[in-house]
Amino acid sequence: MAGSADNEFQLIEKSLSGDPEAYAMLVDQYRIMIQAVVFRMTGSYQDAEELTQDAFLRGYHELRSFKRDSKFSSWLYQIAVNLSLDWRRRENRRESIRQQWAAETMADKGSDVVFPDEISHRLQESLKYLPAKQRAAIVLTAYENQTHAEAAKTLGCTEATISWRLFAARRKLKRILKGITHDQL
Repeated sequence: MAGSADNEFQLIEKSLSGDPEAYAMLVDQYRIMIQAVVFRMTGSYQDAEELTQDAFLRGYHELRSFKRDSKFSSWLYQIAVNLSLDWRRRENRRESIRQQWAAETMADKGSDVVFPDEISHRLQESLKYLPAKQRAAIVLTAYENQTHAEAAKTLGCTEATISWRLFAARRKLKRILKGITHDQL
């Protein structure tokens, strides 16, 4: 986990004063954490790498807007999740266009999607079928161990909304994953 809050705030102040090494230290402290949440949101290592860089770049440019009333990590999570949600919307549009094109050009040559046997890969793939906001709630609470309150702050909604999104996401994941036996878990 990151260093003390005082050290963190000193690095932020130095960054705001133009010290690039101070911000590089913040990036080093949080890169793996941010990359993990972005990967869970995108399901793609390559896209996660790019969005992680974008999140830190945006963080650097918006550093003056960081308020000390929250944790720096929560602020970074919010940036990363918002970038991931934007990415998901763009990907959904692209996928819709691709599917429409495929349906028009290959009318009856469809094939069933076969998922790998590995549970973790299957679960990661299943996350793609969740609406973006439900996926964000699952990723933040289940994978990033945020409380409902922290996830609500990160996503800019209420704890009740997080609870509802988690309930709906788990119900949908259960339907998607119902073919997995308990032995595989």
